Amino acid sequence: MARKSSASDLTTVVKTLEDEIIFGRLRPRERLIEDELLARFAVKRHVVRQALLELERLGIVVKERNKGAVVRDFTPEEVEHIYEMRELLHEKAVRRMPLPAPPALIQRLREINEARTAAIEEGDLRYVFQLNEQFHAELFEACGNPYLAGTIKQYERLSHAMRSLRMGDPETLGQAQIEHDQMIAALAAGHRRQLVSLCVDHIKPSKEAYLAVHAWAPAQV
Repeated sequence: MARKSSASDLTTVVKTLEDEIIFGRLRPRERLIEDELLARFAVKRHVVRQALLELERLGIVVKERNKGAVVRDFTPEEVEHIYEMRELLHEKAVRRMPLPAPPALIQRLREINEARTAAIEEGDLRYVFQLNEQFHAELFEACGNPYLAGTIKQYERLSHAMRSLRMGDPETLGQAQIEHDQMIAALAAGHRRQLVSLCVDHIKPSKEAYLAVHAWAPAQV
């Protein structure tokens, strides 16, 4: 069997570690030790180092003195700033969207949400997450500005740690489905103000959950 390329190895390491942060298997402040990653992924050291640099570029890993790479822990102020940006970006994107939305977009979002419902019922959380990302990508790309849509995606990735706290909660997953259906209905009916509120309010519970946990977290020494 042919050996995978370094590029393929890099993609695998980055994606695996990113997923583990998303699903809370790697927690804030947890160290990412090079030698352990080398043994786990059976890759060259330069691949591990490049993967850690990529995760740092995404904003979800930081380098700390005397500790090396760790999963980023956000201060309450940083969380507020990130979510302020997310809310502003979501509102701006919705205000640029042509409404009522084209029938093809409505149909596509309905198909994604139906697939997400099935994935929830099957307990396939990884696929639920992928479909959730796809739903929001398709929705915000409708703003017609790829730079705005790309920045929304950037801040979405930055919020992985906050979102991980509620990722597997059945009540949260069900509520998100309801809100997705409401977004689709607002898109189809051309209700811009309602859609703005939905897209902004949709992200607030993850912020609130993270801040609540952070408030009870022991101080680091």
